[in-house]
Amino acid sequence: MSALRLAAAGLLILALGAPTLAHTAAPAHDGAGESIYLHGVVGSGAPLRGTREADGITTQGAEAACVNCHQRSGLGSKEGNLFIPPITGDYLFQPRDRRAGDPILPYVESMHNRGPYTDVTLARAIREGLESDGRPLSTLMPRFALDESDMAALTQYLKRLGVRRSPGVTDGVLHFATIFTPDADPVKRGGVLDVLTHYVTEKNSFPFGPSPRMVTSGKTAYSKSMYMANLRWQLHVWQLTGPAPTWRAQLEQHLRDEPVFAVLSGLGGSNWAPVHQFCEQNALPCLFPNVEVPVEADGDFYSLYFSKGVLLEAELIGTQVLGLEKDSPGLVVEQIYRSGDSGEPAARALAAELKTHGVTVHNHALAAGAAGHGLGAALHAQGKARVLVLWLRAADVAALGSPPAARTRVYMSGLMGGLEDSPLPASWRERTSLAYPFDLPDRRGVRLDYPLGWFSFRHIPIVALQVQADTYLACSLVSEVTKQLADSYVRPYVIEQLQGMLEHRLVTGYYPHLALAYHQRFASKGGYIAHFSAAAGTHLIADGDWIVP
Repeated sequence: MSALRLAAAGLLILALGAPTLAHTAAPAHDGAGESIYLHGVVGSGAPLRGTREADGITTQGAEAACVNCHQRSGLGSKEGNLFIPPITGDYLFQPRDRRAGDPILPYVESMHNRGPYTDVTLARAIREGLESDGRPLSTLMPRFALDESDMAALTQYLKRLGVRRSPGVTDGVLHFATIFTPDADPVKRGGVLDVLTHYVTEKNSFPFGPSPRMVTSGKTAYSKSMYMANLRWQLHVWQLTGPAPTWRAQLEQHLRDEPVFAVLSGLGGSNWAPVHQFCEQNALPCLFPNVEVPVEADGDFYSLYFSKGVLLEAELIGTQVLGLEKDSPGLVVEQIYRSGDSGEPAARALAAELKTHGVTVHNHALAAGAAGHGLGAALHAQGKARVLVLWLRAADVAALGSPPAARTRVYMSGLMGGLEDSPLPASWRERTSLAYPFDLPDRRGVRLDYPLGWFSFRHIPIVALQVQADTYLACSLVSEVTKQLADSYVRPYVIEQLQGMLEHRLVTGYYPHLALAYHQRFASKGGYIAHFSAAAGTHLIADGDWIVP
């Protein structure tokens, strides 16, 4: 979280609290509190407005929403020496003079000791910027002139925000699902599952005893709340079958039969959208699945991906084509892909982007079928194309015949075509560039040494290194972040903790750098346009610098 975001976006830089309603307020509109908290929109539909008293800076709408600082979980955040305290009902309302039998509040890093609020002092804090004991709040805290109805709605929403454990956390066990769609590559599926099962088995092989309380000095009201919850992992494999319209019902049945805390890794084919939508609608974290066509949707929160896959490749190719267009106005781009495969949405995305810049794009869909089927005719028809973009699998790439005219610039999907192991014929290599959404092979060696050693020591065969390395990376990230949760196993909180820790990660596998800001769902933002250095072999040379479209 940047200092600018903290300065512009908070609603409550405080640990508020109110045990019971102290006065009668106008009835709150259903969902108004959630709308204020998440979107910065008050009950009337008008934007929320807040003003910082110290400098008069005003924020409004989404920039003023509470979620920007206190996060979706309500458990706050930390940036350097600045702490944004938790504001869920548990922390807001509970008296600090605990009695025997009172529930212990789970530890979160940003919690601090102060007296509880009432609804009256909560309203005063929001409107006037005063703590429960009358002390001034941080100068970063804007003041909000909420009316009685909106104040009641926000108070009720904060009371509903809880820190109690989410489903999928049972006595001593943390439950994860991994999901495979029926169109997922069977070889990659085996590789992904091999890594997952070995990781979970090894994680559970260490002896676990009762989680000892991590007692602090005893000077704070939370001194009994700090402890690590050592939980075993249990992996549930959800294999989907049949056509995509039936997946939702299957997923709902799986979740009823096997409640899980999150979805970990997994593998999709050309259509992951039903899984993505299911996870979002059920507030179920879906952590770094291996998919070529992830879902881009504004406002989604629970699905995190390492990369935008072929959609990123489309953006990378788009930057190159637009550069050519500047030198050759009137450029026409021809795209070839197979219907129903991942190249179809990628070609659609590239065409949409190029058309906004006045570039003519012709899409040519090959019928699903055997490798090479219909490819020769499609290439012959595009023999004089100025730019040719291929969204083809390795088997089709291997079946490419004679290359197009020398003036034709060819781009192809590295992800679909096999990356550096692509069987691109020698006659095509001189004029073909690959969209490559990873670091180049000769630059990522050190970052892959550890997972490769881990695979070797456990005799895990390498059948699809990229997805296996990404699966290992997903497991290690989730393992690391669950250690930071202490006993705060709340689904939104795991997403927020991943966002906070990811940019500090050193072992990042295929990616030179990973980072997630609050509204971001894709951890790696760029890639290369590269070409083979010789008529044979796997050595790639970048055509330029790392590109972040």
